[in-house]
Amino acid sequence: MTTNLNEEQLIKKAEQPGKDAMQLHPFYKGKIEIAPKCCVRDFDDFAIWYTPGVAKPCLDIKENPESVYQHTNKANFVAVVSDGTRVLGLGDIGPEAGMPVMEG
Repeated sequence: MTTNLNEEQLIKKAEQPGKDAMQLHPFYKGKIEIAPKCCVRDFDDFAIWYTPGVAKPCLDIKENPESVYQHTNKANFVAVVSDGTRVLGLGDIGPEAGMPVMEG
C-alpha cells in the first residue's frame, strides 16, 4: 500500500505544473514584457525619444554602425524563430501552439 501511495503522490506532483500553467498562462498572457527605460512625461520628452530627436542617433548609427549598441537595446535582444515542427516532445504542433515554450 505504501508503494501505491508514493506513486500516487508522485503522479499528483508531476501533474501540478501543468495545472498551474493552465491558470498562470492566461492570467499573465505570456511571460515577456516590454517597458520603457526612459521617462516620457510630455511632448518635450517624446521629442527626444521619437521625432525629431531620434534622427541624431539614427544618423550616428548610419555613419558608425557599431554605435548601434550604444544607442539601442540591440545587445539585449534575441530572436526565436520556429515553425513549430519539433516542440519539446510535443512534435509538430505548429508555431502558435509552440509559442508558450518559445517564450520561456
